[in-house]
Amino acid sequence: MTTTSSSAGVQDRLRELHQLKQLAHEGPDPKATERQHAKGKLTAHERIELLLDKGSFAEVESLRRHRASGFGLEGKRPYSDGVVTGWGTVEGRTVFVYAHDFRIFGGALGEAHATKIHKIMDLAIAAGAPLVSLNDGAGARIQEGVSALAGYGGIFQRNTRASGVIPQISVMLGPCAGGAAYSPALTDFIFAVRDISQMFITGPDVVKAVTGEEITQNGLGGADVHAGVSGVAHFVYDDEETCLAEVRYLLSLLPSNNRELPPGVPGQDPTDRPCDALLDLVPAGGNHSYDIRAVIDELVDDGEHMEVHATWAPNLVCALARLDGHAVGIVANQPAAMAGVLDIKASEKGARFVQFCDAFNIPLITLVDVPGFLPGVDQEHEGIIRRGAKLLYAYCNATVPRISVVLRKAYGGAYIVMDSRSIGADIALAWPTNEIAVMGAEGAANVVFRREIAAADDPEAMRAQKIDEYKRELVHPYYAAERGLVDDVIDPRDTRSVLARSLSMLLSKDADLPRRKHGNPPQ
Repeated sequence: MTTTSSSAGVQDRLRELHQLKQLAHEGPDPKATERQHAKGKLTAHERIELLLDKGSFAEVESLRRHRASGFGLEGKRPYSDGVVTGWGTVEGRTVFVYAHDFRIFGGALGEAHATKIHKIMDLAIAAGAPLVSLNDGAGARIQEGVSALAGYGGIFQRNTRASGVIPQISVMLGPCAGGAAYSPALTDFIFAVRDISQMFITGPDVVKAVTGEEITQNGLGGADVHAGVSGVAHFVYDDEETCLAEVRYLLSLLPSNNRELPPGVPGQDPTDRPCDALLDLVPAGGNHSYDIRAVIDELVDDGEHMEVHATWAPNLVCALARLDGHAVGIVANQPAAMAGVLDIKASEKGARFVQFCDAFNIPLITLVDVPGFLPGVDQEHEGIIRRGAKLLYAYCNATVPRISVVLRKAYGGAYIVMDSRSIGADIALAWPTNEIAVMGAEGAANVVFRREIAAADDPEAMRAQKIDEYKRELVHPYYAAERGLVDDVIDPRDTRSVLARSLSMLLSKDADLPRRKHGNPPQ
């Protein structure tokens, strides 16, 4: 009799538990899900299911509720408090995640909401596993006042503590305004979806009130604006499904933490595959344009690479790919955009990418075809010296394997900055079309031989003669190799195999920086 009664009590409790968890999953208002779908947006749980391996999600604190009162909050205490937190796997490796639930308080952050995020961030750091945030929230919960603001402070502090320790990825799937936008800005990568992602510190209404400018939310802080104008977003896609699939792909290229190497995969693409197409892809003449992405496709495994900041600072290409099954970071000048010149934006883009790769043990391959730094009053006044130095600092500070290849021209300070041998490249290679010099032969001849040219009976003929003389003496392909600044001049068709062999040799590289709290990079 007692056993039967006890069993019945347990069954009642189990039914109650299942009902509560179902309520937490579905949300307090069934119509809220319909409204979310009507906006072309998925729910928090639907997004997590797309991100993680099927059936792997383990939710944490699904029954958490806030304890706030006033402004009617005491009568609205939904389970989960507007954020879903937990962990699962991506291709079998542990990943932590939190996702704002816009159906509850518009995804706004309150004290309980923040505490859940703090807990999952602490778990991710302790477990040494990546953290992905799926952002779809209206900012701080105004009714909770300073408690909500303090919650953001705790998130920012953890973002900073996790920086360079575990990969942090932010996925923008709705609005993100005010101070809330600073958490994604502190993470390693930001993904955005067109038409549904918006990020801004002050919204259109405030902008209009203060400056008189009228602008839409997407015009102010939409996905394409941040991908192509501000440089805040690294990747942008047309729909959530594609976006989350690409997040999974990015995670497959990254280590779980800074103490591990990126996961390797068996390569089906032979490392000794000849790259005959490179002879046609890269014109010998330094003034002819071409798309460096076609060169990257030819060199990496299966022609696959994931370009970071594809539409921002396009004169420098930064991409993640695999070479002989190993993850690599590629930095390359893009002659198809601004002739591949380095400017402020390209320098900052490259610096951040190099720092990320170095933090997570991803070897760096640099493809050099650079005419120099972009001249101009605006560049100088906006700080090309200190901002260009960011890229230089990042390379000099990097201890991962570093291989550089000069494809064609490499002039002046830009040559040094693009991971030259003199700043620490482990292996420096060049094609026989390379021109490594202080400046182009035409400009150099005008400076070095200006008096002879001016005094000549035929200045143009003398100029042509001196240009040829300068090229013969200083700009020929083997000048740098003769002085040990290039380890080898290689056949372009062998580039993939030479890179693969060099990378294999360098994978066991062990280099330490001087003991210090941290450096003080240029800002």
